[in-house]
Amino acid sequence: MKRRKRQTSVFSLAFLDVMSCGFGAIVLIFLIVNNKTETQPYDSEESLAELRLLDFEKLKGQRELSELEKNARKTQMELNSAEAERSLLQNELRQLIEELENIKGSSVAEIEATAKLRSDVRNREEKLKQLQALERANEGNDLRVFEGEGDRQYLTGMKIGGRNIVIAVDTSASMLDNTVVNIIRRRNMSDEQKRVAPKWQRAIRTVEWLSAQLPLDADFQIYKFNEAVQTLTNDQTMQWQSMGDGSALNSAVSMLEKEVPSGGTNMEALILALRDLNPSPDSVYIVTDGLPTRDNLEPRRATVTSAQRLELFRDAANRLPRQIPINVILFPMEGDPMAGAAWWQLARATGGAFISPSWDWP
Repeated sequence: MKRRKRQTSVFSLAFLDVMSCGFGAIVLIFLIVNNKTETQPYDSEESLAELRLLDFEKLKGQRELSELEKNARKTQMELNSAEAERSLLQNELRQLIEELENIKGSSVAEIEATAKLRSDVRNREEKLKQLQALERANEGNDLRVFEGEGDRQYLTGMKIGGRNIVIAVDTSASMLDNTVVNIIRRRNMSDEQKRVAPKWQRAIRTVEWLSAQLPLDADFQIYKFNEAVQTLTNDQTMQWQSMGDGSALNSAVSMLEKEVPSGGTNMEALILALRDLNPSPDSVYIVTDGLPTRDNLEPRRATVTSAQRLELFRDAANRLPRQIPINVILFPMEGDPMAGAAWWQLARATGGAFISPSWDWP
């Protein structure tokens, strides 16, 4: 019988090699793990020491924290005590200051009362001196003491008052008479005849009556206005004049007596002069006989209609400063029917008075 030849399996040898390598790898891993196991007790002892150190530091920190909290409570108690003491001292200081102020206030009040009494005495002495000076200055003339039958003020209701007072008198040609024909006739007369014209003399007496009512402690200004505005005071300044001993006022009225009415009536110039006064007037008293006939512009025509005069009046009134009472004494004038209503409305709107007196006033 023929014998078979036995074949060698390559796969089986390779498998043994793989198994050997795997076994060797397992042994290697075991050795590595075993080595780490042997060194572990050393690492645990080091960590335990660190933990003990941390515990010690923790206990130390807790003791220090407890000590800090104790000190904080003690400091807070001291702070509260100091705050209470400060409040007590503040109250005591406030009471002392109030007592001092009361004492000081009493002293100041006594000093002020004494000073006020002295000031009142000085003021009364000054007023007495002014009255005596005015009495001496007015002996023998009627510039400040205006005599007449009875008290004319009750007829008008026109109270003369205020700290700064303006008297403005119309010195235009229309103040010569009540009619246009007589105005033209008198305009061709001599200056002496113009000054004695009845209507103009009434205007002068009206200014005398107004000046006699001025308060002794007032500042005044007397303006004349026709085509321009001028003061009647000696120094020719347009600003306020003090009453003083009455000489300035008497001189202004004397200057008015020498005036000769002429030219047209420029109300705009008067309003601008009032606006330039500093301080503003407390009262303005205007003596006139009608509406304006021109403004600051050069007139283009020789005549002016009633409607144009009313327009000139309104334009000038619109430029008037507010809160200045305008008191009007209106004399009669032929051919100017709108004058009374226009001036009355202006006086009423500004809180002033308006009168159109009879021929024998004042």
